[in-house]
Order: sequence, then structure tokens, then C-alpha cells
Amino acid sequence: MRSRSCARFAAAMFSAAILFGGTMPGASAQTAQAAPDPARADAAPVDRDPAQKGLAGKAIDRMKDAAKQAGDVLTRVPCLPPRGGSKSMGSLPHVARKLVDGLPVVIVAFGSSSTQGHGSTSPAYTYPTRLAERLRRHYPTADITVINSGKGGEDAPEMMQRLKTTVLDAKPDLVIWQVGTNAILRNLDPADTGRLVEAGIAAIQAAEADVVLVDPQYAPRVNERAESAGKMIKALGRLAELRHVGIFPRFEVMKDWHEQQALPFEIFVTADGLHMNDWGYACFAQLLGDDIIRSVGQIKLGVTVPSDVHAYRPM
Repeated sequence: MRSRSCARFAAAMFSAAILFGGTMPGASAQTAQAAPDPARADAAPVDRDPAQKGLAGKAIDRMKDAAKQAGDVLTRVPCLPPRGGSKSMGSLPHVARKLVDGLPVVIVAFGSSSTQGHGSTSPAYTYPTRLAERLRRHYPTADITVINSGKGGEDAPEMMQRLKTTVLDAKPDLVIWQVGTNAILRNLDPADTGRLVEAGIAAIQAAEADVVLVDPQYAPRVNERAESAGKMIKALGRLAELRHVGIFPRFEVMKDWHEQQALPFEIFVTADGLHMNDWGYACFAQLLGDDIIRSVGQIKLGVTVPSDVHAYRPM
């Protein structure tokens, strides 16, 4: 009984720590645990086993520290858009219509390790979870689900093999497709990648979903293959124009962080020189979310959209 009460107390404190850190449970977050019964808590004996109390206290302290770090992630270093702004990703009619009609919105984040969240310290700090939080704050009455369908090490060939089962079968209204980085690292032909992505876009559009492509990251290991990276980025940009889909220029955004805003790589990239860290994922999600809000706002929604969604604030 005592160990059960102690476990419930630790679970409640974990939930509180996450809330104090400013995060909300997203599609990839762990299921919240039940809070303890106040009546039973009052009746619990005060002479708990000191060892149990010590372990629970240490666990709670660690959770509080993690939550504080998550809450501070964008206050320590502000998340700013590229100077001069970026090109609009275009309208997202299917998402906009669902919001207008008050229907649930399903977004699938499709990609490799950047989507899965390699480099983050918790599933709660991946970009899909952060994006869900951003959109739910802006559309508080909407039912928005963001599904994390990222799988490390993959690129277009492997992604196309699971497109139906992990993307289309979810019946999405929007697919955010992060692609191209592993193709660069594996020396795959950008033209071949483009053909596969174009076939995937056609299948997604046939399923009546909007599409936003996300190009490779600006990071040391990608920059080592600058020529291949440049070709991939141009290929994805041309494809987005050809198929009339949105694109989030992640490479351009991250390059601005480093070259214009003078942020060292360690602020937004992990020690492996490739994957984004908690700050990188948080800022990426915030800028992407604001672009989605602006794009949805191009459709007559009847909801208030900020005149300048690039007035970024810490999450």
C-alpha cells in the first residue's frame, strides 16, 4: 500500500512538472498517469519508508529539472524567423475546410530521424509534439491530432514502401514530408529521389490531403556534401512548385540561424553534427506552425489570424 501511494504521488508530480515546463501532451507523448485520490492521500501514513521517500523525491527533482529546461529552451535563445521573411508555402485547403466545419484535423509528420526525434531528450520535445502544441494553442477549440510517423535512417525509397500503411491509412488532412537528408548522406541521385517523392505526393493528393515538404537540415555533416545538398534542395523546391504543394525551407532557415543570427551549431545541432537538439526542434516546430497558420489563414476561415504570424514568442 505504501509503495503504491508513493508511486501515485510521483506520477502526479511528474504531470505537474510537465505542465510547469510549458509543454502539452502530443501525439507521440506518453499516456498521462492517473492523479492520486485526495482522500486516500490524506489517509496515507506519514511514516513512509525513508528509502522509498528518498527515491521518489530524487525522481521528482529530476522531473522538475527536465521540465524547467524544456520551458526555458526558447527563452534562453529566442526563436526568430529568417530576416526578410520567407516565401509563403501556399494555402492548405483541406486543413482550412476541416477547421471551418469544426471537424477533427489529422496531420501526419512523415520522415526520417528528424521527424522521429533523434537528438531530443524526450518524445515530448520532438518537432511533431511541439507542432501539435503550437497549433492547439492557436486553435483552442479545434480537435487536432499530429501523428509522428518518422523512422530513422530512411529516405524516399523506404518511405514509399510504408506510405500507405503509416500515412494514407491514417486518413490525414495534411502530410508534412521531411525527406532528402539521408539521400544526400547515401549519395543517392536527387533526380531519383524527386521521382519517388513526386509519386508519393500524387498518392497523397489523390487521398485528398494537403502536402508540405521539408527539405534537409543545415548542419555540419550535410554541409560536407554541399554540392549534393544543393541539388537536393533545388530538386525538392522545383517539385513543390510543379505539384503545387507547400515547402518549409529548413536548410535556409537553419542557415540563417548560423550565418545571420550568429548562433553556433551547438545551439541547435547535437554533437553528432547532424541531428537537431531540443532547441532546434522547438524553433523548427514554432516557425513551421506559424507558416501553417498563415497558410490556413489565406482561406476565408472566419477565425482570427494574426496579421504577422512571424512575431515569434517563446513556447
